[in-house]
Amino acid sequence: MTQVGNTAKRKNGHRRDVAPTPAAASLPQQTASLRERRAAGAALAKHLPLREHAAWHPARRKHDPIDLLIESSKGRIEQLLPIRYGRMLANPFAFYRGSAAVMAADLAHTPISGVQLQACGDCHALNFGGFATPERRIVFDINDFDETSIAPWEWDVKRLVASFALLGRYRNFSRDDTRECAWRAARAYRKRMAAYAAMPLLEAWYDNFDLDDLLDAVGQGEAQKKNKKKMQQAAKATSHALEFEKLAIRSRPEPRIRDQPPLIYHIDDERGRHFRDDVAESFRRYKETVQPAVATLLERYRLVDVAMKVVGVGSVGTLCAIVLLMSGSGDPLFLQVKEARRSVLEPYAGTSPVAHPGERVVRGQRLMQGASDMFLGWLVGAGKGHPNLYVRQLSDVKIKPKVEVAIPSGSKVYARYTGMTLARAHCRSGDPVLLSAYLGDGEAFEDAMADFAVTYADQAERDHEAMIAAVRAGRIETRSEA
Repeated sequence: MTQVGNTAKRKNGHRRDVAPTPAAASLPQQTASLRERRAAGAALAKHLPLREHAAWHPARRKHDPIDLLIESSKGRIEQLLPIRYGRMLANPFAFYRGSAAVMAADLAHTPISGVQLQACGDCHALNFGGFATPERRIVFDINDFDETSIAPWEWDVKRLVASFALLGRYRNFSRDDTRECAWRAARAYRKRMAAYAAMPLLEAWYDNFDLDDLLDAVGQGEAQKKNKKKMQQAAKATSHALEFEKLAIRSRPEPRIRDQPPLIYHIDDERGRHFRDDVAESFRRYKETVQPAVATLLERYRLVDVAMKVVGVGSVGTLCAIVLLMSGSGDPLFLQVKEARRSVLEPYAGTSPVAHPGERVVRGQRLMQGASDMFLGWLVGAGKGHPNLYVRQLSDVKIKPKVEVAIPSGSKVYARYTGMTLARAHCRSGDPVLLSAYLGDGEAFEDAMADFAVTYADQAERDHEAMIAAVRAGRIETRSEA
């Protein structure tokens, strides 16, 4: 499936300050011949030269980033907002992670190719990692799809490369090393897209990346050794038993999730009882959205406890809960219930064709990942306000990058893998032949993206300073988690 459209036109009241892009009708479908699709990519390269993607003009910005940040907090759990803002205030890289809505508004005023596909929407360096497939392989992939929607393919690449520029600055890399991390991510995207354009369709569809290969390429540091050990444990058993020891207390008559305030906590009053009942009722609806075999498996578990959990940076303040289920033989299963809101991409790229936000997340994840969590599902909550929710495993051997110990050599390898992984994700809904023809054989694409990354990182640093000023002025409140 290829999603294309004229995103340069006015949509939802947002004006695009770029030249009109090719209309959907003028771009060939993937059932067209290779010659037609290559010709369309080459024509697009003449219409919108690759070097133009380097552009970021702060003067075109018509919005206040702090206003957008406050707007994106509406409808969230108010007492958690100071934690969200506190996490973002830590440094410009942390601010960037929590400000996908700000960047989406900015990307609407950059040159737009007009070629749309299933985009991640929050494709930064730390939204990749390792996790176990149902077959117990540990793969490397994108792991956060809260903002996924149909949007221009280049928006994901720009968010990814800019995140590497900010990561390098956070870790005090040299200017050259910082730029090279962003450059390598874009180069890997271009070269992998070219490889997919030359592959048989099914071979490209089945492609995935083993985390073991990435760890070997990075080297044998202490963090890599720990991750290797974690992977070996995963081959023997699921991680739920390990998570149980960290997250639960063996109590009577049923185990209980361990309170770790302010990040994990129970609502232990009348509201808490109603909340637990609502989750139990919602779970009956959730089972209707998973595969029949998974629904049968879930029938062998009973729900024993529910607790609130604060997660990530951009998600803080949205409803998120841990659900502990136990089988008749005492095996634990942790699931996570998360609120799904409107994607930050939708005001600028168009409304998602999937009406239920939770279903939007699940469908996007299943499409973009090489192998997805078999417990993914969605539902409308049974409680007050009927929130839109989706469900996934809380953790299944999740291995996350350790940004605090990142070094230039390892980050360059990691950047390459993220670029390849994003190309694979885009290949599933986009046309690799057309995109590869547009990206060409030279280095113009990665040069432009690296230039954009550096310039937009400057913007994110200015926005972080604006947030500091907003805190001092009392516009927003922060809270320490210590």
